[in-house]
Amino acid sequence: MARGANKQSAKDAGTGAARRRPRRIGIPAPSGTAASPVEPLPVDTGWPTGGLEESGDRPEAGADAGQEPAKQAGAEDPELAGNNERAHAQESVFDDLMPENVFDEAGYLRLNADVRHAVAAGSFDSGYTHYRLHGRTERRPLPDTPREQRNVMLASPADAARAEALPSEQEARCSIDALILAPRAGLMIVAWLDDAAQPLTCIRIVAADWRLVLDDSRIVRVRRTDVEKAIGGRAGYAFGIFGFVQFAESGDTTRPVTVELWQNGGRSTTLHCSPVVVEDIDLRNTALGYLASATFFGNPIIESMRQLRKGSGAELVRLNTAITRRLTAAPYIERFGPRRASPRGSIIVCLYGKLEYFFLQNCLYSGLPGIDEYEFIYVSNSPELAETLLREAYSAQLVYGLTTSVVILPGNAGFAGANNVGSRVAHSGRLLAVNPDVFPRDREWARKHLDLLGSAPEEQTRLFGVPLFYDDGSLMHGGMYFETDTGLSMASGQPVVQRLCRVEHYGKGAAAESAQLTRARPVPAITGAFISIDRTWFENLGGFSEDFIFGHYEDADLCLKSIERGAVPWLHDIRMWHLEGKGSTRQPAHDGGLTVNRWLFTERWLQIIEDHLQGPTPSHPALQPHAAVTPAATPSRTPPGRMRRKGWLAT
Repeated sequence: MARGANKQSAKDAGTGAARRRPRRIGIPAPSGTAASPVEPLPVDTGWPTGGLEESGDRPEAGADAGQEPAKQAGAEDPELAGNNERAHAQESVFDDLMPENVFDEAGYLRLNADVRHAVAAGSFDSGYTHYRLHGRTERRPLPDTPREQRNVMLASPADAARAEALPSEQEARCSIDALILAPRAGLMIVAWLDDAAQPLTCIRIVAADWRLVLDDSRIVRVRRTDVEKAIGGRAGYAFGIFGFVQFAESGDTTRPVTVELWQNGGRSTTLHCSPVVVEDIDLRNTALGYLASATFFGNPIIESMRQLRKGSGAELVRLNTAITRRLTAAPYIERFGPRRASPRGSIIVCLYGKLEYFFLQNCLYSGLPGIDEYEFIYVSNSPELAETLLREAYSAQLVYGLTTSVVILPGNAGFAGANNVGSRVAHSGRLLAVNPDVFPRDREWARKHLDLLGSAPEEQTRLFGVPLFYDDGSLMHGGMYFETDTGLSMASGQPVVQRLCRVEHYGKGAAAESAQLTRARPVPAITGAFISIDRTWFENLGGFSEDFIFGHYEDADLCLKSIERGAVPWLHDIRMWHLEGKGSTRQPAHDGGLTVNRWLFTERWLQIIEDHLQGPTPSHPALQPHAAVTPAATPSRTPPGRMRRKGWLAT
């Protein structure tokens, strides 16, 4: 294997300048035009996934789990002596049948010219077929390639006896920009590699007591215009590498590691660097921020979704779910104002980054008819604001006298995690998820809400939303519906159709008095800015899915789960103001989370939406008779079925 302790930066690669050590801290933002902003999804790689696993010198694949070592069996049975000798004469890792997903087809054919000619003549379907039927027993030469389980943290160092793949003068041009590791959480690597002639097959990272092999499913290829300019590489080739994997355990992270970049044909290049060790939240945010700023050839929406679908999307979801569960396990709770043994409604407000509207909400909600029947639960995803929030809550109870609970989480658990915690703190059987920038337009809203629960049929109140209005009086929300976008990916050299789900609002921007849009009726979905739901039903649905990162799409996901279980969401004419997007701060990582969320939502619901829930007038039996809003009632100018290039992640 070629050794190169210090590889080239993009700047040096085209000039032949002296090699430099890769930078240890900081990730350069990908240049070029920026991309638009559970149950974890199973990704079948052919290998198990999980935490730190013992590997030692055991066979990696194809061995009988219950087979005794050849030495022990041969000592007892003379008939097995020959097998025993053969077992000792060969390296165990080469004896075992190599799985097809790690087999280097091009390298095997390069080393075995007769097999290459036989495949060309049609005698064998592939080099792997020959290897499986004949090559292994004939001890045919194999290209040097990592044979460990993919995307799994293994608790032993790599085999130091592997042969060199190529002499050092044939190393590939490459560099590591960052290797970031969070113990017991995950790892990300940012690099570039000139592999246009021999594509990258996997990345092996070897530490003192652990190793990890990332295959193509966990590697996102991105455009790097800085590399393109420096090396004058092939036009339209993605030299950038963003690799990510989640794991539950890890080994020693204090020492430098070896990074091996493996290419087709058994070529490999070795670099050495020290990982930057961070907390799990920092790893999540850094990875999502990089994803948000990454650029691709072709439609950035389509290409980012295609890359996430390979496997890295599921890894990011798993990491976020683990973080959310940790953050919500033991919240701090403090109560203010009068105690009510049995409130009739629990208003849950998720806070992040801003407290400006906390006092304003207390002011505008207090004193309204029926508001004494409710409790307020504020769940903060910003622990740095805890002291300020608690002081504000103490002052607000003295001025406005609302029954309030303040819940402090040790980090950002997202909209879903915060509201799920709030539901567990609630004392009533009716939960209301309300954004911090939502305020009453109708002074009678609280009383009307309670009256509706007592008078309307249960199927109309189990889950419902309300019309929301912008501060200029125009309609912001009159229910939501689903569309699908179609785009083409050209990454494989051939056009491949990709379909994505999109969530739209009925009549967004319409005049305030649009009775057709604000009337009571069933709708495919309602916004999380204001959701009223029966607590038992909420719990039966499993609450908001905590697979979604930060926020967006978990509201539509909840509604689709409800429809699957037989309860269609409704809209009831109880009017509220909504200062959309003003109630929290926004970071680059949130745009990355939004991208992952749209991919995840599409994976879960595309088929069901296309079957009977697509468009403003869906064909679902529970919606079709009541859906009188036509496409003309919405202001969208997007041609049906085509991809939006701006504003594509609206919910």
